[in-house]
Amino acid sequence: MTASGHPTSAPGPLPADTTEDVRARRPVMAVLPIGSFEQHGAFLPLTTDTVIACTIAREVAEGRPVQLLPPLTVSCSQEHAAWPGTVSISARTLHAVVTDIADSLHRSGIDTLILVNGHGGNYVLRNVVQESSGRGVRMALFPGSADWDAARTRAGVETPSHTDMHAGEVETSILLYAHPELVKEGYESADCVADGRKHLLTLGMSAYTESGVIGRPSLASARKGQELLAGLAEAFGEYLALFGDQDAADD
Repeated sequence: MTASGHPTSAPGPLPADTTEDVRARRPVMAVLPIGSFEQHGAFLPLTTDTVIACTIAREVAEGRPVQLLPPLTVSCSQEHAAWPGTVSISARTLHAVVTDIADSLHRSGIDTLILVNGHGGNYVLRNVVQESSGRGVRMALFPGSADWDAARTRAGVETPSHTDMHAGEVETSILLYAHPELVKEGYESADCVADGRKHLLTLGMSAYTESGVIGRPSLASARKGQELLAGLAEAFGEYLALFGDQDAADD
């Protein structure tokens, strides 16, 4: 279920809106979850980033004049290529797809797009947002680092953000709360600390971890996951206010 207690029928479900639902709600912005399809150790699924992005997106969209879009489920995961199951697209392709979606929304009357990114390797999304100025669509990337920092503090996350890179305390906690059925046994003993990973983009994850984990999933809990999601939902109010919807931001 989501942080507000509403059950979900499947991990990362598609929006159920009809055209009439969208017309009646008159959304002032759209929210696009962007995940990945990559290894997350032996205890989390390949869809972890997509499920987390969808969970966050549903939480921030609930009860607000927002059009929730279906997720992008494959992105830039080249650093995980050493593990079977991982699938990637190029940064050029991701840039083009997101830009095309933004242009399509603009033609249908929605001029604000929030990218809810669940994968840290999607560096190109910063450029997409940067370039959006002057294209007719305002964009933001959510959650930002400050949003995550505040949510981590609220939840009592113990692992520093640099250490908690992949399949660690934060990701495991969110799934333990929102989709516990997706978390397999073994996370309690899967910790791997690799803070000195200076050449990760050149060498890939396999140069720093055998399991695919970088972080301390043993510290994860459903309570932390609930508080992380609540903190991010609260932080989203600032983005609504930024784009001129102060009433929704105050809800």
